[in-house]
Amino acid sequence: MPEGDTVARQCRILDEALAGTVLTTCELRVPREATADLVGWRVAEVRPRGKHLLMRLVPPVAGPPPLTLHSHLMMDGIWHVDGRALRSSDTSSGPRLADTIRVDLTARHEDGRQARAVAYDVKQVRLLRTADEDELVGHLGPDLLDPAWDEDPALRDTAIANLAAEPQRPIGLAMLDQHVLSGIGNIYRSELCFLRRVHPAAPVAEAGDPAEFVDLAHRLLVLNRDREVRVTTGGMLGRDGDLWVYGRGGKQCRRCRSRIQRGELAEPRLEGTESRVLWFCPRCQAGPGCPPSAPTARGRRR
Repeated sequence: MPEGDTVARQCRILDEALAGTVLTTCELRVPREATADLVGWRVAEVRPRGKHLLMRLVPPVAGPPPLTLHSHLMMDGIWHVDGRALRSSDTSSGPRLADTIRVDLTARHEDGRQARAVAYDVKQVRLLRTADEDELVGHLGPDLLDPAWDEDPALRDTAIANLAAEPQRPIGLAMLDQHVLSGIGNIYRSELCFLRRVHPAAPVAEAGDPAEFVDLAHRLLVLNRDREVRVTTGGMLGRDGDLWVYGRGGKQCRRCRSRIQRGELAEPRLEGTESRVLWFCPRCQAGPGCPPSAPTARGRRR
């Protein structure tokens, strides 16, 4: 599932292409919204909220309330602007089939220029009053890429408090919970745990200062929100040196040369959900809270 920096980047490019334009065609190819007529509506802005995309629309005449076109990329969603994929390291940017189009918008700028935005494979497409956005995103924890993050200490404080609220919950599950804080996906979960030298299954209480996790997560997402290729290693390791552990099962750790391990972590409180894959270094992340069954750097059982 795309990370928060990918969603923020797609929203920024959509906003640059559409903000201030007037819709000349609008197809919402989902049963719930298929009859909606938004021709003549103006695109005010496109903003992210965690992993959700919010396209805010203003009516052409007085009377109707402003609306928000909400969508979620989920696993495979991606937007194209003027035929160009909004590339990211989370989603395939190759050709998409026409029957996977869920939103197809054409818009006109004041100077007559045309813009087209097409969403492939996006999920949860819904129109709602902008005033009611909290019905869809109000449950989310603080957004690590909220523009007000640096000016509003309450965002950081709330994220830290949320992360520390369940001391016995595995840190790798708490970070993925969008109710706790929003924007972290499986890539950052694996990379953050490696950088903090903590096994993803370690309880929050044994994983170190929650504030350091939150601050590092915020810093990494900010650094990568404008990049097409995500980097967590500082970009100093040359070719194939973008990530520390994610997707590198069986390869040598870039720090200690042990073999990166692939594992899974399930959320026991959510019945029927599948375990999420994770990657970790058995030596670098063998500190407090490392599960007894985790292999050591030499492959033995602890």
